[in-house]
Amino acid sequence: MSVIEDTKTDKDALVIAGRRLGSRLFMGSGGYPNQQMMLDSLAAGQPSLVTVAIRRISLEAYAESLVELVGDRYTMLPNTAGCSTVRDAVLTAELAREALDTNWVKLEIIGDRETLYPDVEQLLRGTEELVKKGYVVLPYCNDDPVTCRKLADVGAAAVMPLGSPIGTGLGIVNPYAIERIVLSSPVPVILDAGIGTASDAAQAMELGCDGVLLNTAVAKARDPRRMALAMRRAVEAGRDARLAGRIPKRTQAEPSSPQLGLIGG
Repeated sequence: MSVIEDTKTDKDALVIAGRRLGSRLFMGSGGYPNQQMMLDSLAAGQPSLVTVAIRRISLEAYAESLVELVGDRYTMLPNTAGCSTVRDAVLTAELAREALDTNWVKLEIIGDRETLYPDVEQLLRGTEELVKKGYVVLPYCNDDPVTCRKLADVGAAAVMPLGSPIGTGLGIVNPYAIERIVLSSPVPVILDAGIGTASDAAQAMELGCDGVLLNTAVAKARDPRRMALAMRRAVEAGRDARLAGRIPKRTQAEPSSPQLGLIGG
């Protein structure tokens, strides 16, 4: 075992709602060219959670269904993608709990169909209602420290701010906001939406995020399996860089070698 590996202990594990997660990478299951490509990509990424959109899949465990293919290999995180009201989101969460035997849910309540930005008012209400019903709620939200703090106050187990709009691949458009969320959040912060490539995932971790959720960046890549592997490595590298501590930024050069004793000096 290497020196680097020796420094990694259970103290650095990601824990949400009392559950220890083996990876800080979460992956989606939609948009792949075919099911085999999805399975190959998940195997390469080794995510701790795989999100499934309840409205888009059959929950029956027939042969070759998504539940059958993914459920036996990965921990599934149902989400309420497509919902625009608290009522729809709660009904979707209840369907997922009954079908998949899990009280974990990624809560999405969309307020604008063009940008797919969350409806903050309904998101807060939905989080509060689902928490009262015994759910572990991970809400997808905008990159706003105030919203994230309010979500934690009503019982969210983690907050999932967007880096940029869903599926855009723009990366983190407001690093300052993400860093402020990390500094003020009493619950884990999972960067969600907008990741385009491995450097975006590494940046999220360097900013202090506890994990990264991505889908399109892998599913729509030219080589999804290879991109999933890159994302796994990027999340690990970004976390290590955060823990190691970057050097301060300077406006002047500073030599890395001593200037004393130079020949001819």
